[in-house]
Formats: sequence, C-alpha cells, structure tokens
Amino acid sequence: MLKTEIIDAIAIITMNRPEAMNALSKGLRAELAGALAAMDADPAVRVMILTGAGERAFTAGLDLKELGTDPGALSAANPDGTSPDPVTALNACRKPVIGAINGVAITGGFELALACDVLICSTNARFADTHGRVGITPGWGLSQRLSRVIGPYRAKELSLTGNFLDAATALDWGMVNRVVAPGELMEAAMGLARDMSQVEPDMLAELKAMIDDGYALAFGEGLALEDTRSRAHNKAVSPQMVEARRAGILARGRTQ
Repeated sequence: MLKTEIIDAIAIITMNRPEAMNALSKGLRAELAGALAAMDADPAVRVMILTGAGERAFTAGLDLKELGTDPGALSAANPDGTSPDPVTALNACRKPVIGAINGVAITGGFELALACDVLICSTNARFADTHGRVGITPGWGLSQRLSRVIGPYRAKELSLTGNFLDAATALDWGMVNRVVAPGELMEAAMGLARDMSQVEPDMLAELKAMIDDGYALAFGEGLALEDTRSRAHNKAVSPQMVEARRAGILARGRTQ
C-alpha cells in the first residue's frame, strides 16, 4: 500500500492503491503515518516528497467503502492520538514535505495536500472538498487551512459546493507553487527537493518552524516570535561559519 525510497537524502513516499484511487484505508493511514515519522527521524533524509501512484489520484481521501461498513471507521475523521493519523504525522514533521499532486486530491486527500509544506501539481491535479456531500465535517484542518491560503470567500465556494478546483486555478489562487506536465512532476519535485537538501538540516527545521509557528499567530506576535528565536540562533553563529557557507553560496551562484 505504500512505497518508500531514499535518493540523494530525499525520501519519496508513494501511496500505492491506484485501483482504489489511493484511498486512505485504515491500513494505509497507519503505514503512511509510520513512514512519515520514520523518515523525519532518519538522519539520512533531509527532505520528503509525498505523492500517489498513477496519474488519476493523489488520494481520494478516507476510504468510503470502509466508512460505510465499519462502525468505528469514522473515528479517523477526528484524530485523538489513539490510532496512527497521517495529517498529525505531517504536522509533526520537522523536515520539509513536498506534495507532488499527481491527480485528484479529494476531501481527506485535499486535507493531506494542504498539510504539506510545498505543492507541485501535475496538470491532472484537481482538488475538491466533498465533506458536505458526504455528510462529514472536516477534522484534519481543511476548514481553517484552506481559508487562510485562498481566502474565506473562495474557501466557502469550494466547501459549500463540493465542486472541483483545477490545477491552473489553484495556481492562480496561490494554493499551489507550480503546475507542470504529468511526465515532469517528479522531476520538478526532485529538483526542488535537491535545492532544499543543500541547506543544513538544522536550518531547514528552524526556518520551517519559524514560518509555521508565526503564521498561527497574530502578525505582531509573529514578529516577536521571530525576534526571540533569531536572537537565540544567531548568537551561536560565528564569522568562521558565515565564511564557510559564503563559499558554498558563491559556488552555487556560478552554476545557476
């Protein structure tokens, strides 16, 4: 149900249920949460890429067949820490996670995509929030994340209709970083991951946390958080450390 490989300090995690549109069954949720935690703890990994098998679906979200037959399955919509949960695992990742959205990301799949740090989409990608049509309310963060990314009016249009959002419009609305042809998706994701992996792991974690933690605060509080963390971090930076990294920056500039 899940494939994981490490290439050049980049972990590629692939949800592998293409026959079920990579739906998040109980088993897949557990494997995905475990893989994310394991890759986050692995010192050989600096960046992760999360994607789905095939070109039809990133993931269609919670497995509706499972929800319709198992009385306890719906508890997955509201994690309480008693069972593995991929969105909670994503939220806990200190390392950057790039979502390579190869196809549709529906409802829980939409929530999973929004929990990634960067989104690169195939032209096949489409997003839909069908919580209302299924009769379940979001529990993995969609009602709050989506409105903060695209604004409340657009978020309400999507959530109150269940309509699909195509990749080009998602890019225009600022919800994704870029859109590429299906055959170029993993190459684009790997290129961005390699750029990130050239940054020291402690800096990747520090900057990611500073952005995420500050974004959850009011602007003034976010500035105060930046000031506090920046002062603590920069006290430990020596001129020799800056000079050593300057050489690397200059070398990179000559090759781009």
